[in-house]
Amino acid sequence: MDFTGAYAPENMRFLMQGLYVTLKVAFFSTIFAFLIGSLVGTLRFARIPVVAQVLAVLVEIVRNLPLLLIIFFTRFALPEAGLKVFQNAEYAAIVALTVFEAAMISEIVRSGLQSIERGQMEAARSSGLTYVQALWYILLPQAMRRMVPPMVSQFISLLKDTSLATVIVLAELTHHMQLIAAKNANWVIPIFILGALIYFVVNYALSILAKRLEARQV
Repeated sequence: MDFTGAYAPENMRFLMQGLYVTLKVAFFSTIFAFLIGSLVGTLRFARIPVVAQVLAVLVEIVRNLPLLLIIFFTRFALPEAGLKVFQNAEYAAIVALTVFEAAMISEIVRSGLQSIERGQMEAARSSGLTYVQALWYILLPQAMRRMVPPMVSQFISLLKDTSLATVIVLAELTHHMQLIAAKNANWVIPIFILGALIYFVVNYALSILAKRLEARQV
């Protein structure tokens, strides 16, 4: 094992470039997944005829597919259908992660809304609020507080799942670890130890945040 060579400055710069792509893909996927998942979860909770049933079917389909399959589909199938923008591995990874995680988050949002006592909606409606106003001003703020811990846990999973995009040659952290390790057999163990440490530090920091937020709910 050659720790000195593996941790040479040029390798560290290359690894940090991969970490930057990992965090960028995770950031945009988290934002889009949160917005779409919240909308889908709320629409399902509202039980709008037809819309709720269609969304339920779509969510179940996505939740029961391997993320790797969705990544392959966005990168290789969508360009064949004329969506050439997905030849870009970064865009394909963001869309695949967004679709998959939005399905998961929609269930968190729906469960969070269902956890609010039914009487609160009735009380809000009896005070003159419309259904949408009661949902927005009364139920959602309370439900969001309860959803924070599972949401953060889901976002941690999303960050780890970005490593799957190495199969479509996304230049993220795991992909760069593989390229560095391929240069010298003596660098394999040191570079994967460092990569594991980087993932641990980032995800553990998010785990601590989740626990603190959870503690504030008690």
